[in-house]
Amino acid sequence: MSSSHPSLTEQILTQTAPQSLQGLRKADQQWTALKNASFTAQNKQIVKEKSDKITDFVSQVVICGGTLGILLAIALQKQGVTVTLLERGELRGREQEWNISRQELHVFVELGLLTEAELETVITSEYNPARVAFHQGCEVWINDVLNTGVYPVTLLETLKQNFLNLGGILLENTPFVGATLHPNGVTVETPQLPIHCRLLIDAMGHFSPLVRQVRQGEKPEGVCLVVGSCAEGYPQNETGDLIVTFTPIENQCQYFWEAFPAKDGRTTYLFTYLDAHPDRFSLEFFMDEYFRLLPNYQKVALDQLQFHRFLFGFFPAYKKSPLQFPWPRILPVGDSSGSQSPVSFGGFGAMVRHLPRLTQGITEALESDCLGSKDLNLLQPYQPNISTTWLFQRTMSVGLEQEIDPQQINQLLSGVFRVMEQLGDEVLQ
Repeated sequence: MSSSHPSLTEQILTQTAPQSLQGLRKADQQWTALKNASFTAQNKQIVKEKSDKITDFVSQVVICGGTLGILLAIALQKQGVTVTLLERGELRGREQEWNISRQELHVFVELGLLTEAELETVITSEYNPARVAFHQGCEVWINDVLNTGVYPVTLLETLKQNFLNLGGILLENTPFVGATLHPNGVTVETPQLPIHCRLLIDAMGHFSPLVRQVRQGEKPEGVCLVVGSCAEGYPQNETGDLIVTFTPIENQCQYFWEAFPAKDGRTTYLFTYLDAHPDRFSLEFFMDEYFRLLPNYQKVALDQLQFHRFLFGFFPAYKKSPLQFPWPRILPVGDSSGSQSPVSFGGFGAMVRHLPRLTQGITEALESDCLGSKDLNLLQPYQPNISTTWLFQRTMSVGLEQEIDPQQINQLLSGVFRVMEQLGDEVLQ
């Protein structure tokens, strides 16, 4: 995309974070592949079957995908289920904080995964209140929603050490290659060695090779595009924004903003909801829009900011969710399962909210040897609240050829939040 006049994104990222520019363009290649329906399954079938039985089990469960898989791995190990956790690289949290409520975080203590003292060490920021505001519409302030920042580096390192102390097995730099189903278990193939278990859990995310094999190149009905940064130099950094707009519909979508105080500055995101039409704009264009509008949003000039890191990605959402695998003894969790809301970024928060249910359900499935595909699919039930959020996703997005009032989404959401405010904090939260 280079030219004699480099984009604002190219200028800023080249000066401050050349690796981020490479990462952005790699993400754009994936986004283009998804739009063009060329992001398909592997050429070879990665799940095979054999009739012979396994005689030497390494552990009861193998979890592939360590970043969020560690949450379930330690929860199961704590229940007495033996777990081997595979991570294709090093199991280390990213620098960018995860935001969640303190109440939701307490599940780590309730399940015995962290002590109260350990929990406090992973919390790096906390604020109240958070704003919800719409262009030429209402403004609402909410307490205790996504207002607690967790430092992933500390959280994952603490969970990792606690997992190992409980006898869990961690294999880093060990990518998942394939799986072979046997009558009594699964052989998980890796470049180093095969691992035998009773149940394979897929925590590899939206683009898991297992998910790609099941979805067979199916295009998502909805996508959330996100770009942003963490920077110092903002004049105001005491409160946060959950969802804010200050423009009408542009480029056939509504721009939404989010902001949080962070341990080393302020994190700001620009996000939008759209479909995966091939003509939708790129992440790099969206990042240009972010830099164009950020000064107006935060009342600060770009040259006053010291950027620490840049954030970008896209989160596909499928109506056929949660995804139900056709095989016995293989269970998707987290983003692999598609159980997250189509209006959320998925990931950490979604995993935490399902953690107690999944821990209990998987433990009981292993104890009763109910590991067939129908049994495991019961652990990924239809969720009426997720179906409702599809209505929100639809009302917050615009078709590529659709002609609507530029203020329609702002007016609709403003009306919805006015009613929610009248109904009180319990509804708002």
